[in-house]
Amino acid sequence: MMKNKKALSAGEAVGDINISPLIDMVFILLIFFIVTTVFVKEPGVEITRPAAVNTVNLPKNVILIAVTDQDNIFYGGRDYGLGGIRSQVRRVLAGNEDYPVIIQADQNARSGTVIRLIDECKLAQARRIHLSTVKN
Repeated sequence: MMKNKKALSAGEAVGDINISPLIDMVFILLIFFIVTTVFVKEPGVEITRPAAVNTVNLPKNVILIAVTDQDNIFYGGRDYGLGGIRSQVRRVLAGNEDYPVIIQADQNARSGTVIRLIDECKLAQARRIHLSTVKN
C-alpha cells in the first residue's frame, strides 16, 4: 500500500489537466471564423438614395460603388472617377466573377453619369449590375 502512495507523489499529480488540445481547438475555431467572415467594402460616402416600390435582397459579397450628387464615383472610400473604376471592378471580379455590382446613386446625381458608370462596369466584365434604392 505504501508503494502506491510513493508512485503517485513521485509522478504527476492526479489533478493536473492537459490543456494542449484546448489551445489547438481555440486556434482552429479562430481560423474558421476568420475564413468565413464576409468582408464588404463600403463606398465611403453618404448618399441619399431614391425610393422604389419593389426591392430585392442581394448577397453580402458585392461590389458597392457610390455616385454622389456632384457626380463623383467612390469605391472603398476613394474617388476613382469614371476613368479609374473599370480597373478596380475588373481587379475585384478576377477573384470571383459572380460578385454583383451595386451602384448607390444619389437621387441628385445626373443620369448620364450613372449610365456611363454602368457601361464601365459592363466593360469590366460585370455580369450583374444593380441600382440601390430605399424601400418606399
